[in-house]
Amino acid sequence: MRLLGALLPILAAMVVASTATAADLATLVANLVTGGYSDRDAAITALAASGEARAAPILQALNDGALYVRSADKAVVIVKDSGRGGGRQLALTDAITGKDAGTATEDDLERVKINNRLRGTIDAAMGTLTLMNPDPKVRREAARALFTRREPSSLEALDKAIAVEKDNGIKRAMAQARAAAVLASDAPGKDKIEAIAVVRDRGDRDALGVLQAAASSGDADVKAAATAAADSVRQSLAAWAGAQNVWYGLSLGSVLLLAAIGLAITFGTMGVINMAHGEMVMLGAYTTFVVQQVMRSAAPQLFDYSIVVALPLAFLVSGAIGVAIERSIIRFLYGRPLDTLLATWGLSLVLQQAVRSIFGPTNREVAAPSWMSGAFKVGQIDVTYGRLWIVIFALLVFASLLLLLRKTPLGLYMRAVTQNRPMAAAMGIRTPRVDALTFGLGSGIAGLAGVALSQIDNVSPNLGQGYIIDSFMVVVFGGVGNLFGTLLGATALGIVNKFLEPYAGAVLGKILVLVFIILFIQRRPRGLFALKGRSVE
Repeated sequence: MRLLGALLPILAAMVVASTATAADLATLVANLVTGGYSDRDAAITALAASGEARAAPILQALNDGALYVRSADKAVVIVKDSGRGGGRQLALTDAITGKDAGTATEDDLERVKINNRLRGTIDAAMGTLTLMNPDPKVRREAARALFTRREPSSLEALDKAIAVEKDNGIKRAMAQARAAAVLASDAPGKDKIEAIAVVRDRGDRDALGVLQAAASSGDADVKAAATAAADSVRQSLAAWAGAQNVWYGLSLGSVLLLAAIGLAITFGTMGVINMAHGEMVMLGAYTTFVVQQVMRSAAPQLFDYSIVVALPLAFLVSGAIGVAIERSIIRFLYGRPLDTLLATWGLSLVLQQAVRSIFGPTNREVAAPSWMSGAFKVGQIDVTYGRLWIVIFALLVFASLLLLLRKTPLGLYMRAVTQNRPMAAAMGIRTPRVDALTFGLGSGIAGLAGVALSQIDNVSPNLGQGYIIDSFMVVVFGGVGNLFGTLLGATALGIVNKFLEPYAGAVLGKILVLVFIILFIQRRPRGLFALKGRSVE
C-alpha cells in the first residue's frame, strides 16, 4: 500500500504531462491548419521547435499534400492512400495521435494548402527535427539543409544537437549551419564576424552565397568582414575549378588513351593507316550491349558483373575481326599507305552498315552497374565512380600492354619485326604471323575501349567516328609507335581541351588543338618521343 501510495503521485504527474503534451500538440496542429499562409509559416516553425514525436510525420504529410481537415468533425487527418478521387473511400490516420481514423471520400475532406515559400519553411523545419536522428546520413543532410535555408529559428535546435554530436564531420556541418543562421539573425556584430569565419572555412558556392548576403549588412564591420571572406572564397573556388578541369582533362585523356593505344600499335608499330579502327571500338561497345541483354534475361542477379564478362568477349570479337582484316586486306597493301587508307575507310562504312542492319540505326542503352554509379567529392572536386573506374582501367590496359611487349615472346617478336623485318625473318620469326597477331592485338584493345566508352557515350554505329581523329592526333603528337608518348599525348590533349572549352567552345577548342599539333609537327615531325624502326622508315 505504501508503494502504491508513492507511485500514485508519479502516475498522476505522468498522466497530467501526457495530457498537457497532447493538448499542446493539438494547439500547434490547430494553428497549422487555420489562418493564412503567414500564420502557417509561424505554426510550422513552432511545431518543429516543439520537439514532438508526431511533428515530423505531420509536416511530411503537409509537404506531400496529404494533410486534410475532415469536414464532419474538423479533425486533422493524414490520408494514407496514394490514390485519390473517384468517390472511393480513403484510409485516414489521426494527425495528433497517429491512430486509425477510419475512412472518408475526398469530398468529405479539405486539404491544407501550402505554397512554395511554405515548402521551403517545411524543409528547414524537417532539417531541425532530424538533427537528432540516429542515422548519421540523416543528421548530415539535415545540417546541409539548414545551412542552405539560414533560418534563425533553428539556432536553439542546432545548439542542442552540436552539444551531443560525436561525429566531428557532422558537428562541423552543424556549426556551419549555425553560423549561417546567426548571419541571418539579429545577433550582435561580434557574433556575426565570428560566424563569417566559420562560413568562410567551408569554402564552397553555398558559403559564397551566404557571405554575399551578409555583405549587404548595415553594420560596416560585418560588411567588411563578409566582403573579404567572399573574396577569399572566390579565390579558393577558382583554384578548385582549375583542379576540377584537370580531373576532367585526366578523365578525357583516359578515354583518348583507350581509343588511341590500339592505334599506337597498328599505326605506330606497323605503319598501317587503319581508318576502321573506330569501328573496332564500336564493335566492343555493341558486344557489351549484347552481353547485357543476355544477362538481363538469363541471369539478372549477375547483371552487376556484365561489364566484367564483356571485357574478354569484346577483346576476342574485335581482335578476331582485326586478324581477319589483316589477313584478307591489309597484308596485300603494306608499303602503300594511300591504298590502305582508302581500303580501311571503305571497310569502316561496311562495318557501320552491317551493325545498322543487325541492331538498327538508333542508339542502344548500356546500363552502368551499381559499383560504377554515383559520385563523391574530394574537396570541391566532383568525382564520378564511372569516370574513376575508366581512368583506372585505362592505366591497367596501358601497364598490361607494356608488360606484354617487354616480358613475353610475342612482344619480343613484335619489337624485332618493327626494328628490322629482314633480320627478324632471317632469325626464323614468322613475320606474317606476327603482323596478324599485332593487328589483332591493336584491334582487341580498341574493343576494350568500346566497353569503357559504352558507359559514358551513346552506343551507336557512329560511336567510333567521334574518336578516330582524336586518336590519330594523340599518336602523332606523342610519337608514332611510342606508348609512353601516347600516354603523355592523351593526357596533355585531354587537359588542354578541357581548359579551352569554357573560352572557345568544344568545336573551336578542338580546332585550336589541331592547329597546335600541325605547328608542333612542323618542328618535331616524329612527335614528342621519336621511335626508331619500320614506322619511321
